[in-house]
Amino acid sequence: MNKILILGAGLVANPIVRYLLDKGYRVTVASNTPDRASEMIADHPHGRVVEWLADDENGLDSLIQIHDLTVSLLPYVFHVMVARRCVAHRKNMVTTSYVKPEMKDLDLAAREAGIIILNEIGLDPGIDHMSAMRIIDHIHAKGGAVLEFYSICGALPAPESADNPFRYKFSWSPKGVVMAGNNDARFLRHGKTVTIPTINLFKNPFRIDFPEIGTLEVYPNRDSLAYRELYGIPETQTLYRGTFRYRNWCEISDVMKKLNLISNEKFDMSGMTYADLMAHAVSSKSCIQGGPGASVRDRVAECLGVPMDHIGLIALEWLGMFEESPMNRKTDSTFEVVSDRMIERMTMKPGERDMVVLQHTFLAGYSDGRKEVIRSRMLDFGIPGGDTSVARTVALPAAIGVEMILNGQISLTGVRIPVVPGIYQPILNQLEVLGIKMQEEYNLPLSENID
Repeated sequence: MNKILILGAGLVANPIVRYLLDKGYRVTVASNTPDRASEMIADHPHGRVVEWLADDENGLDSLIQIHDLTVSLLPYVFHVMVARRCVAHRKNMVTTSYVKPEMKDLDLAAREAGIIILNEIGLDPGIDHMSAMRIIDHIHAKGGAVLEFYSICGALPAPESADNPFRYKFSWSPKGVVMAGNNDARFLRHGKTVTIPTINLFKNPFRIDFPEIGTLEVYPNRDSLAYRELYGIPETQTLYRGTFRYRNWCEISDVMKKLNLISNEKFDMSGMTYADLMAHAVSSKSCIQGGPGASVRDRVAECLGVPMDHIGLIALEWLGMFEESPMNRKTDSTFEVVSDRMIERMTMKPGERDMVVLQHTFLAGYSDGRKEVIRSRMLDFGIPGGDTSVARTVALPAAIGVEMILNGQISLTGVRIPVVPGIYQPILNQLEVLGIKMQEEYNLPLSENID
């Protein structure tokens, strides 16, 4: 019986643990939160828990050696460390995270060791890759070309749970969500490269009406240009990867960026209240401030040039950022202060549902001059009292990938992502069995393309 090592017992771990145990595998969960891991194992006879800290490299070596495959659900900074040990011990590995350059550098070593390090096998990245490649390969098989491609994904609270000014709650790495607001963005639009500096990231979202949900806003997601090569579509003239949010998120985030409220720059905050921090944010800007006796909220509104009922001010007030209560911080960053405040007030509550919204839109062209729009959509909801949609859509593709590797259905070696039919088609098929399905529409009129 194959033995699988899962490193980490975080927000997305439960579905992969339960899936593999139900399939009859022996599963060890190694975590610095053994109580949480024990809840996932739930006294299953084939499961065990090991208390392990990520800096215990000797312990990691011992664990990898006695298992057939390792799944790293740790923060991304630890994946390369784990991968190097999997290479040394000739053990296959799976992660759901993006391939960083340091991971890519292990490709030759992994091939020589005869193992696969399968990355980006979650949701985004993961299901987005696989469902996109299925349509790209379909277009190319018909002799067509991908002229335009938009790929947009978002993890959001279900509509009935979007009940705060941000219309957002965290169902995955909260710090990661906020940190993403500090990225630059780059995409291809009608043959021209468009670069968006981080300060402008949230300024010009466009809108899409999504069935059952309504109007969502879209802002660009990091560097889209790399996907021309990854997806094998050098012919495309438009390539845009974006993030879905409800209305308000972009407008509020733009206000926070203008005030440097998600900056990683550290300074001494000793003795400061939240209102003091906001006053500091205003005083560090070259802008008009309210007159004598003006409240901090008034000064922020004046500095930003927005009315007092602006959604950004409402959201900051709801977060408690104008309160005179002490922050109890020393040297720290506004990113840490604001993200901690958001986590306190914007975490999913028991019984609430999250959802994942994913849409690909293609403009395909053919040698006879015909063009068609192809659209692929997924809408998946979490289970109240059970697994979140994010946990299911991240963990279950990885679980299926693990099963395929152990069953010999994946014979590739090296550092890989799931963009070949032998990997993506079986995984997409099995996800449909589990209720996670892309709805594909072909031969749509050109009016259905994203403008």
